[in-house]
Amino acid sequence: MKELTNIEIFEDQKTIAWELIAQYEYPYDVLPHIGEFIVKLGESLPADRFEKRGDDIWIAKSAVVAPSACLNGPAIIDEEAEVRHCAFIRGNAIVGKGAVVGNSTELKNVILFDGVQVPHYNYVGDSLLGYKSHMGAGSITSNVKSDKTLVEIRCGGEKVKTGRKKMGAVLGSFVEVGCGSILNPGTVIGSHTNVYPLSSVRGYVPGGSIYKKQGEIVQKY
Repeated sequence: MKELTNIEIFEDQKTIAWELIAQYEYPYDVLPHIGEFIVKLGESLPADRFEKRGDDIWIAKSAVVAPSACLNGPAIIDEEAEVRHCAFIRGNAIVGKGAVVGNSTELKNVILFDGVQVPHYNYVGDSLLGYKSHMGAGSITSNVKSDKTLVEIRCGGEKVKTGRKKMGAVLGSFVEVGCGSILNPGTVIGSHTNVYPLSSVRGYVPGGSIYKKQGEIVQKY
């Protein structure tokens, strides 16, 4: 389905990982390859701008990483990113240029495009967050179904099979997720969409819309 393709979702290709994403038609097909891509890319990063710390962790010299943050590789923290107090990066994570990973935020198998903000008590797992998207305080991605079956994406009355047991959310550029929201497994939100606080979101939400509650989505323009 065209709505779910990488080209359609990510109108701004501003990420160090676009070479990886461009190899696949759909975002869920990118997820199994993040770790190996990081290791390959990391070895080629310029030493005058990045330093390697520990096993397969590359941090830009212009990035700010709090001493209390826990970083496990493979991981890349791109230029001018900020990883704050007690953030937990579990591995297979790319934090884009100027992105913010906040206090007690946990990342696992993710790509944060440039300028993404997950600044307050967020969990982001098995997900791709587009350019300058923002998750409000306490909002999370849920990446495993309660019955442990493979994740499907509901789109236009159809169910698209991902073939994956773990898939969180995919956000397009400039998506705003309200505080305390849950993005259920297989959520895909188009660019420039706003999600009301305390929402439980599932399936495909079109770009340029406002998600008020399940079954009530209005176009902004």
